[in-house]
Amino acid sequence: MNDLDKSLMLALNFDGGTFLDAVMRFASGIPNWIPLYVIVLFIIYCKGGWKYMLFLLLAVGLGVGICDQVCNFFKANVEYPRPVQVSDLVDELHVLFDRFSRTRGTVSGHASTSFCVFLLTALAMRKGWFTGIMLVYTLLTSYSRIYISAHFPFQILFGWILGTLVALLLWWCFSKLNRRFGWEKTPAWVSRTFCKKHASTGC
Repeated sequence: MNDLDKSLMLALNFDGGTFLDAVMRFASGIPNWIPLYVIVLFIIYCKGGWKYMLFLLLAVGLGVGICDQVCNFFKANVEYPRPVQVSDLVDELHVLFDRFSRTRGTVSGHASTSFCVFLLTALAMRKGWFTGIMLVYTLLTSYSRIYISAHFPFQILFGWILGTLVALLLWWCFSKLNRRFGWEKTPAWVSRTFCKKHASTGC
């Protein structure tokens, strides 16, 4: 960590009151986002069909697994403590949780996995409104880790970089296989319901 990281941490971490505390606790809990993930899968199914959705789901699952393992490697081998472990800083922070499974927060797992999910699904959909929604999701998830004093800003940044690299690699593989096997096909019922105006060209 460096002075810039500490300064950013103090600038971004604050006591937002009971309501914001509850929002950030929710945002920081990955299982709490399951309803969003289900909706995202359905939207992707509507765009490309069940094969497109299934193989993208496999790519996302692989990406999350890779990010998680790489983060665990760095947390185990690189000394970069969480904010709550820094004795001369912790008294100035708004701390919601003082205990974590690991004392080091070298690369944020939440930031890397959420950014990987965001980028893979945004590339799959290629729709501005969808990208905006998923970007809000990943920014909220990432910022919540700073708000609850789980990670320094640079640890979040490292997570974004990792998530981006993993997502781009998997998207390259996924898109090549998709072009070869033709997974992407809008379901007939979606075309009949939503694409009447483009019946001659498809959705």
